[in-house]
Amino acid sequence: MLLKGASMLSTRLATASRAGAHRQGVSAVQKRFLSLHEFRSAAILRDYGVPVPDGDAATTPEGAEEIAVKLGKEDMVIKAQVLAGGRGKGTFDNGLKGGVKLISSPVEAKIYAEQMLNHKLITKQTGAGGKLCTAVYVVEREFVRHEAYLAILLDRTTRGPVIVASSQGGMDIESVAHDTPDAIFSAPIDIHTGVTDEVATSVAEKLGFSSACIPEAADIVKKLYKVFQEKDATQIEINPLSETVDKRVLAMDAKLGFDDNASFRQKEVWSYRDTTQEDPDELEAASYNLNFIKLDGNIGCLVNGAGLAMATMDIIKLYGGEPANFLDCGGGATAEAIREAFNLLLRESKVTAIFVNIFGGIVRCDNIAKGLIATTQEMNITVPIVARLQGTNVEEAHRLISESGLKIFSFTELDEAAQKVCQLSAVVSMAREIDVNVSFELPL
Repeated sequence: MLLKGASMLSTRLATASRAGAHRQGVSAVQKRFLSLHEFRSAAILRDYGVPVPDGDAATTPEGAEEIAVKLGKEDMVIKAQVLAGGRGKGTFDNGLKGGVKLISSPVEAKIYAEQMLNHKLITKQTGAGGKLCTAVYVVEREFVRHEAYLAILLDRTTRGPVIVASSQGGMDIESVAHDTPDAIFSAPIDIHTGVTDEVATSVAEKLGFSSACIPEAADIVKKLYKVFQEKDATQIEINPLSETVDKRVLAMDAKLGFDDNASFRQKEVWSYRDTTQEDPDELEAASYNLNFIKLDGNIGCLVNGAGLAMATMDIIKLYGGEPANFLDCGGGATAEAIREAFNLLLRESKVTAIFVNIFGGIVRCDNIAKGLIATTQEMNITVPIVARLQGTNVEEAHRLISESGLKIFSFTELDEAAQKVCQLSAVVSMAREIDVNVSFELPL
């Protein structure tokens, strides 16, 4: 499980949900994580004394050329800066294959930068749409004799940090986990003592470094933990952590993730955020204080409260449906928030029904009902809506919905509402497949 968690954190937690890992995706929603580009992560590591290849990032072809000139090397690497794994095997929207290229001159750096910058790189993790390359990272090429994998993560089982590592680095760690699981080991860290010399040395030895490099590797392990602790990181992933032919240890590639809850005290880290790598709908939702993450299903969900949202998604799954999103409007289930939520839900053509599950505590149910009615009338919504309201003034809320004349199915019990929305969604999906219109009669 730890290796799967490491892989998820290095891309997007939402990816787990899109891939079908429903429960993991739901759990992840409680905390959002900031991921940084490789060159930003390398800069942070460099500040903590962790050795990384010499190089810099550029946002223009001319800038990439200048960096290559400064490096003055015949062997260099240019890497597309896209927040997704599998860059080396990806393809750009202009046909260029590979987001990581070996280069031998400043001219090559400029040529490849021209083909990478402002183009989308499509990898296994980005989906068909790809992600925009906003910068290129030009670094000195290092020749290595051994590559290892090392990550520091938060582990729910031990309720603390854990080092997950393997002597087989420089490749897809999930493939290692699948093919040779014994090659992976973990070392829980006591938050009171941190990474001691003994723990660091033990990890370095298990990573397969030569005896001459073990002291440096152990020192790097301790420094990485310091980054993890002081920067409120959720993940420090180094793949590979390499021993060079001249007996140096370098963090050749780094993926760092940080807890959003610590943004108020990690302002410098958050200044490195690249919003072009994030889903625009999720960014827009955040501007309305909506916690929104897309999933793979077709039942749109609007819920107040993360716990209730998780329960809602679970019960939809229980009755055979698939949630299209996680959307928590918190205590602010106002008419404006409902309208914006519906805007987000209905942008996805795959949505065949909407499930509104609100507990009226902070806000009254009748006010929620008024907002729901106004939004439905204003937007001319054609997919069925199931509303399950509980809490203050719930009777008045149901009366308002009933007398509105709108096709909103109103319930008080969660099971009944979930069953209904799954049934309606299935009917709409079937109708779309055979290209017919359907109408729904409200219960008497």
